[in-house]
Amino acid sequence: MTGTLESPASQDLTPDQLLDAYRVMRTIRDFEERVHEEFAGGDIPGFVHLYAGEEASAAGVCAHLDDRDAIASTHRGHGHCIAKGVDITGMMAEIYGKITGSCRGKGGSMHIADLSKGMLGANGIVGGGPPLICGRALASKHKGDGGVAVAFFGDGASNQGTTLESLNLASIWNLPAIFVAENNGYAEATSSSWSVATDDIADRAAAFGMPGVIVDGFDFFAVHEAAGEAIARAREGGGPTLIEVKFTRYFGHFEGDQQLYRADEVANAREKLDCLKRFRATVTDGGQLDGAQLDQIDSEVAAAVEAAVVAAKAAPKPGAADLLTDVYVSY
Repeated sequence: MTGTLESPASQDLTPDQLLDAYRVMRTIRDFEERVHEEFAGGDIPGFVHLYAGEEASAAGVCAHLDDRDAIASTHRGHGHCIAKGVDITGMMAEIYGKITGSCRGKGGSMHIADLSKGMLGANGIVGGGPPLICGRALASKHKGDGGVAVAFFGDGASNQGTTLESLNLASIWNLPAIFVAENNGYAEATSSSWSVATDDIADRAAAFGMPGVIVDGFDFFAVHEAAGEAIARAREGGGPTLIEVKFTRYFGHFEGDQQLYRADEVANAREKLDCLKRFRATVTDGGQLDGAQLDQIDSEVAAAVEAAVVAAKAAPKPGAADLLTDVYVSY
């Protein structure tokens, strides 16, 4: 049941859809590059795990989602938040631990959530997201609202019991659930070739009676097509799908990781495989968009990220009176 999706054409998307997709990926990239720079300044508390290099996955999947749908993320969750529509000003303030943050400064980088956008939360617990989206998908199934739920998780989380139990439950209950295994090749510093028993994570789908598909994660259009098929099937009652997206993360497991476990793959990916460069070449060579339109988005995103950083630095930290507020939420 496992298949590998070849890169499809981009002609099925309108110019506005292409511009939206590029804006999402550019926003994720600029946001991540800026957080990388700001973290080095020492003003950002806690741990930060960056998503740069993986933009096509979040953008390609979330392009099919709407207000009925929910996602759960990982500790590398900034890209998923942005693709689902979470405000970057609130996100940046959250990363700085400020009261104006998405979670009032109490979550930090690893726990950004915004239920108004269907973002159930980034998650510091490896394999914590799949059980959450089973609950959300079960609720949508009973309500009959057509909603789907998507769990993004890494190759390390693919080995967790929580993930495997969720795959089983989703199949047994025929849930409108999508499992997106983002395989960047390393669980922290451990190669997936050492930790994953199958050649491909998507091969595990057959054991749970669901389709499994492998996608080139540097190709937005391949991710978009695979996710579109899976989400449409889920909305129509066809049950869950496991999608494995393969790519390279551009930064270490966490900020400060010296990355002694890998050598030249990041430079090669940035130069030859980068999803933004590939997207740009596809749509301009195909005559669907011109470079000036994309340059305009680059300028707008750069200004928005700069404004988010300025606002975050100027915002106050939570005070003692805020200690016990905003700790619990109601779903």
